[in-house]
Formats: sequence, C-alpha cells, structure tokens
Amino acid sequence: MHTRSTRPDGFVISTDPARLDLDAIERLLRSSYWASERSRASIELSISNSLCFGLYEVRSGRQIGLTRVVSDYATFAWLCDVIIEKEYRGRGLGTWMMAVVLGDPNVRHVGRWILATLDAHKLYERYGFTPMAHADRWMERIRSKTDCTQR
Repeated sequence: MHTRSTRPDGFVISTDPARLDLDAIERLLRSSYWASERSRASIELSISNSLCFGLYEVRSGRQIGLTRVVSDYATFAWLCDVIIEKEYRGRGLGTWMMAVVLGDPNVRHVGRWILATLDAHKLYERYGFTPMAHADRWMERIRSKTDCTQR
C-alpha cells in the first residue's frame, strides 16, 4: 500500500514508485550541494532501493520535490535527498513532507533516524532530530568520486 497525502492548496505527496519522474529527480539533485555530481545511474539505483516520497503539484502533475528514506524498516532509517524546487519553497511544503514521512506506516515505528544537513537544522529539530549524542561512536567510509554503479 502506498502512502498518499493531499493538501487543499494543490499539492500531493505519494510513495507510489510509478509516479516518480526520474528526469525531475535528476534536475532537483543536480541543483543541490550534496548530489550535484551524482550520475544518472547512481540516482536511478538509489531511488529503486529506497522508500521515496514524491511531492507533486496537482494542477500540473509535475514532481517538485523528493524525500528518500533508506531503512531496514525495523531499527534504522536514514533520511536523505530532501529537496523541493526553489520556486515552491517557503510554503510549508518541507514541514508537511517531514510530517508525512515520519508518520508513514512503513517507518513511523523505527527507533533510530539519522540525517545530515548543512542549513536545515531548525526544520529537523521540530521533528525531534538533535546532534548525535555519541558522535564519537559513529564512523564513515567515503569512496572517492567513484560511481556507485561500478561494481
């Protein structure tokens, strides 16, 4: 079952993968500071292996936003690729999208969520996100500019 939430001002959020517009998603991510160099193949692979929330303008049917959740659906979720087209920002769509994502029946019971942000701390604090209590326990491995689709 797919999540669907509609606002009276003409926007809808859906988790239906058939609605996702990969061209729109690629344009959105290329405009971001974190995914501007991501290849189309990497974008497609990440979308197909994630729970994606597409944000659409009802009138035009255009996809204008995305939130991607990577999760085991039991204990852990990573909130990533949260983005809305610039012309639609400032309308409360990001706040609404966060409420829909965190209330989704597939992941609302997950105990540990993580995310990384450069400038949206205030938004995420409203939903209980805080700096990591034990950041010294976390480690990361970053591959150099290698396309993740090369195996």
